Amino acid sequence: MAHSLLQSPPSSSSFASSLFPRAFTLQSLCFDHSRTPITTLKFDVVQPPHCVKGKPVIPVINEPKLPKFLELAKNGRTVNRNGNKLKLFSGSANPALSQEIAWYMGQELGKIAIKRFADGEIYIQLQESVRGCDVYLIQPTCPPANENLMELQIMIDACRRASAKNITAVIPYFGYARADRKTQGRESIAAKLVANLITKAGADRVLACDLHSGQSMGYFDIPVDHVHCQPVVLDYLASKRISSKDLVVVSPDVGGVARARAFAKKLSDAPLAIVDKRRQGHNIAEVMNLIGDVKGKVAVMVDDMIDTAGTIAKGAALLHEEGAKEVYACCTHAVFSPPAIERLSGGLFQEVIITNTIPVADKNYFPQLTILSVANLLGETIWRIHDDSSVSSIFL
Repeated sequence: MAHSLLQSPPSSSSFASSLFPRAFTLQSLCFDHSRTPITTLKFDVVQPPHCVKGKPVIPVINEPKLPKFLELAKNGRTVNRNGNKLKLFSGSANPALSQEIAWYMGQELGKIAIKRFADGEIYIQLQESVRGCDVYLIQPTCPPANENLMELQIMIDACRRASAKNITAVIPYFGYARADRKTQGRESIAAKLVANLITKAGADRVLACDLHSGQSMGYFDIPVDHVHCQPVVLDYLASKRISSKDLVVVSPDVGGVARARAFAKKLSDAPLAIVDKRRQGHNIAEVMNLIGDVKGKVAVMVDDMIDTAGTIAKGAALLHEEGAKEVYACCTHAVFSPPAIERLSGGLFQEVIITNTIPVADKNYFPQLTILSVANLLGETIWRIHDDSSVSSIFL
């Protein structure tokens, strides 16, 4: 059974309740990217409200039960959680996720001033000392990718010039990751270029979530900790108590077969199906046929990101034509470029399950959307990096 993946700890555990707080919304913590002259951003610890002016909201799911992949953390013996000389700073790309990570770790976000001048230039000043500290800069390079990438580099440079001992760039979503190879002549490999920019800016380590391809880790000349967010999605799916006999995991394209196979193996060793498609151009996909049987089954489509949703929407339509009973879409990074929302909310999907590596704008909420938080996973990983403990043991 799928629900066998979950192993619930005793309900009386105070650690579990503090590790996974009750669900709250990103809506109240979203950041306005408007380019007003000389806007200063300061991030302080605040308590999240339970509602926002009576509007319907999409919750960030933080299960109160301790997930299997973090069981070892509950006794506190595996990691020495000494916050001395550890500093967390958030960029402007996803302050809500940064705040959640700080809450999990029992830390406060460092004080930082971020200004944008009238001509668009970025100015950053750390407002507390980082001399001799291990600094973690949390900044996904999500849209607007170029601004957030430049902001991250300036943050790294500011820490380096302030004599930080170690600088770790925590990049929940690594932009330009899809440009990881040359598919035709005279193309740039932008993923390698961005890796060089981050390294040259002064980063000593990178922590990233679900890179588009594993080869991107090799583009960095510094250590890379690659965190997989699959356990967060798996635990949520297990809670839905879908019979393993009814499940089939579907890869929306041939390139994602390895990812889907690993997902299926952990989801009660579910069978695998593959959507064969031919791409006519960037952000344009055409479904050709289906490899595998989905008739009468609950299909779970797995991908690392959803951009315009063309690939996954056409794949879902094909699955329904082939007799699938329900279709779930699961991804880590919700880029949601137009017309993604229209495609995802058009009735093809029973549920669209994403994580909060990228903030979701209010206008992009729709009834089938579920957002899972990766803050606890990233917070635990940061603790282990800081303590020189094993990161891979989280996923065993």
